[in-house]
Amino acid sequence: MSQPTMQQVAERAGVSLALVSLVMRQAPNVSDYRRQLVLDAAEHLGYRPNVLARNLASRRTNTIGVVLNDIHNPFFAEIIDGIQAASDEAGYRVLIGNGKRSPSGEAEMVETFLQFRVDGIITAGATMPMSTIEAASESTKMVVVGRSSRSQVIDSVNTDDVTGARLAVDYLVELGHRRIAHIDGGTGAGAEARRRGYSQAMTDHGLSAEIVTAGGDFTESGGYHAASELLNQSSRPTAIFAANDLSAAGALDRIEDAGLAVPDDVSIVGYDNTALAAMQHLSLTTVNQPRDELGRLAVGFILERLRDERTDSVHHMIAPALVKRKTSSRLTAGEST
Repeated sequence: MSQPTMQQVAERAGVSLALVSLVMRQAPNVSDYRRQLVLDAAEHLGYRPNVLARNLASRRTNTIGVVLNDIHNPFFAEIIDGIQAASDEAGYRVLIGNGKRSPSGEAEMVETFLQFRVDGIITAGATMPMSTIEAASESTKMVVVGRSSRSQVIDSVNTDDVTGARLAVDYLVELGHRRIAHIDGGTGAGAEARRRGYSQAMTDHGLSAEIVTAGGDFTESGGYHAASELLNQSSRPTAIFAANDLSAAGALDRIEDAGLAVPDDVSIVGYDNTALAAMQHLSLTTVNQPRDELGRLAVGFILERLRDERTDSVHHMIAPALVKRKTSSRLTAGEST
């Protein structure tokens, strides 16, 4: 069946085609009575405005594309909350694409959004080359979230991951731990900075000889296998700082599978402070990244560009905070030997 047209809506409502156009564009200079006539006619006919045609005429689509590195990671899902809220307030729609934890998957989603002519693209935790992101900025506004950047052509908003890692190590040292291991995030965005912050903090506390890093990948399975590696060492760690909450959850599973208790035998600190970490049965000590704020700022940067309020790039860094829960505790004298 063919789609009803604006002309048919006008004929049913007994008004001009121009008036129907004004109503569909939500123009303010239409009386409530005549607006309702048009809306009732449109509803009866099942008419929907051709948004694509209207947007092509205005050269704006009022859409923002969001490329998530891993749609299964709750950290990225929670960033969407802030992006969605800020976009709704500004009258923009949000399109979401899954990068499938691969640079090629992310680049494919960016290209897809460019073909849809979105007004801006936000990449969250992207691992694709910065050159790919910068090239896309020639066609639309680009903002990078959760990854440090010094680009002169795109904007970024990120948490200070070096400081976040330091907070985790400082707290564990305060609890009496010395054998503090790190499960890193592999090639994931932010992983290198967290790894560096861990090593620097350990060195500053005079614990450079105790630095141990096990390879992970920001997933539960990565944390599980990395914890296996650490537990198989002759001198197992009394505390583990994991690069994100998912890997921390995986490490916790492996430790409990080994017959050990968290935090009595091994303390664990994660990173992100996702809803997963706050669940009562997990109650994970973790480093907070303000996901809502990250998302809102990213949308704000795109809108500033669209409104021609600035042309220089902005790189905003947010301070992290430690959230203390039940997976960390003070080391007893017997455990330290």
